[in-house]
Amino acid sequence: MKISIQREKSIESFEVSTGITLLAALYEIKEHKDASLTFSAGCRASVCGTCAVRVNGREELSCAYKVKEGDLVEPLQYHPILRDLKVNKHKAKETLVKSTAWLHEMQEAALTHSDEKLTETQTDCILCDSCYSACPVYAVNPDFLGPFALTRAYRYSSDKREGDAKNIINNIQTNGVWDCTLCGECTAVCPKGIDPKMDITMLRGTSLQFGHSDPSFATQSFGTPDFGAGGGFGF
Repeated sequence: MKISIQREKSIESFEVSTGITLLAALYEIKEHKDASLTFSAGCRASVCGTCAVRVNGREELSCAYKVKEGDLVEPLQYHPILRDLKVNKHKAKETLVKSTAWLHEMQEAALTHSDEKLTETQTDCILCDSCYSACPVYAVNPDFLGPFALTRAYRYSSDKREGDAKNIINNIQTNGVWDCTLCGECTAVCPKGIDPKMDITMLRGTSLQFGHSDPSFATQSFGTPDFGAGGGFGF
């Protein structure tokens, strides 16, 4: 079986064993064919998120993905490439700082089973950056907070133990909840079944409750007549 790997300046093809995971194939190449091949790996059990890459244009955990004939393997998008498939994830993690997605003001609160279920899935995030890589907004706005940080913002702003949810909501207005196109690409690639698209939709509702609004709303046209400066209809 042959797969192709995007390296620093070219795409190289390698023969690998059939019926194995992509991570196993990468180790096979490194051990027996090209010791210089560079990639990231960790737990090998879909827990740490370290091994995320793009396969045929879609984000995958290489420890879980089974290789197929003709696969094209590339590094994650919107990350500085260190070498081959290894990327620097520091910039993505910085979005957490900008969104202040953590518990700000702890208050005592009795949590019900329903309360725990509300953000249980979001807590399963393994920091793989797949949603960050899949987000098309980064192609036009590199300052976008992104689904990774916004899902975390939803997780903490929805926690009944957070005594200052408004602070989190205030900090995700610029390059945040209103910049998302709700395309759902982030939801499609999440290996843990998190739905950032829905989380962002919920954050928009909470933003409205705290007095915020979509900044592009005022510039939208709803087909009303343009009376112009002279008071007549404009044609």
